[in-house]
Amino acid sequence: MSDVNLPPLPPVGGTTSGRNVVDVLNEQHRQILSLLSEDISDKEHSVLIATLSRHLSAEEQYLYPAIRAAVPDGDRIADRELAEDRELLQLMTAKSPSADLVAAVRRHVEADASELFPLLDRMVPVEDMIRLGNRVEMAQEAAPTRPHLSTPVTPPWNKVIDPLVGVIDKLRDVATSRTTYARDL
Repeated sequence: MSDVNLPPLPPVGGTTSGRNVVDVLNEQHRQILSLLSEDISDKEHSVLIATLSRHLSAEEQYLYPAIRAAVPDGDRIADRELAEDRELLQLMTAKSPSADLVAAVRRHVEADASELFPLLDRMVPVEDMIRLGNRVEMAQEAAPTRPHLSTPVTPPWNKVIDPLVGVIDKLRDVATSRTTYARDL
């Protein structure tokens, strides 16, 4: 029985396959880091903010609850990460990236890579890691594209509110011709 409370994977020829949550989040981290630069254009800044917003929302919905459920002292770790994410969201509200934002993003990526991901790898079965990866990818697509400091950060409310706010953000993005994906740069 799984500690992270996800439905089973569909059978695929008797083997477990797919991208796990660490693979998905590492890919997102690489993309976010590639967007950080000192001479970033307005369009690139919009993409950075949208990508970070979607990433943080997906982590709040699935990564941190998995840490809480599967890792000893997971509540303390998840609460610390949520507090750091709030600070990151505040830095994201600036019109242009600051050195503080760049440093906070690098700290976030390093904390995930050095602490959270190894803990999950040790504590969570591979099937659950793949399910988490699937959920993170789906949550990211429905997530807001702008920082929202007043939305809930824990389930179940963030899983309800974030997709609704995401729809509003996406409508605003279309109305303002805002670029939100790196592939559109």
